Amino acid sequence: MTATLLAGCLVLATSCGAVAPAERASAAVPAKPPAVAEPVTPTPTTGPKKSPEPVKPTGNAINVHKVRWTKARAVSKRKVQLTWWSGVAPCTVLDHVKVKESPKFVTVTLYEGTAPKARNVSCIMIAIEKTTTITLKKPIGKRKIVDGSK
Repeated sequence: MTATLLAGCLVLATSCGAVAPAERASAAVPAKPPAVAEPVTPTPTTGPKKSPEPVKPTGNAINVHKVRWTKARAVSKRKVQLTWWSGVAPCTVLDHVKVKESPKFVTVTLYEGTAPKARNVSCIMIAIEKTTTITLKKPIGKRKIVDGSK
């Protein structure tokens, strides 16, 4: 019985290679002309925003803390635009901005926190650039703008 089984395996093993590779290919795949691909119109992709996202203070955030800003730019004699990196809303929102003016300095402190409606919300951990504009009591003049969070 073992000899019969061994002989059967030997026949199967040798018969698999009996057909020439060219004959197997032509028998298995019928000859067709190559398919012509239709032109593909590329769809525009949306990349990251080029400019910071403008935000306004909400005033009702929880777990409020100071945040460093990265850039301050005077947009008029009494208006200053602040730019900083932050998280996505509602997990990270601008609560309020504190401005202290003196003859030589304008100290600006940003305060962020979590919106109350974000209690059971999952937010992605990604940094986005945000901006807000503040109005000063007096023109900026030659005063230096200082980050109050430092």
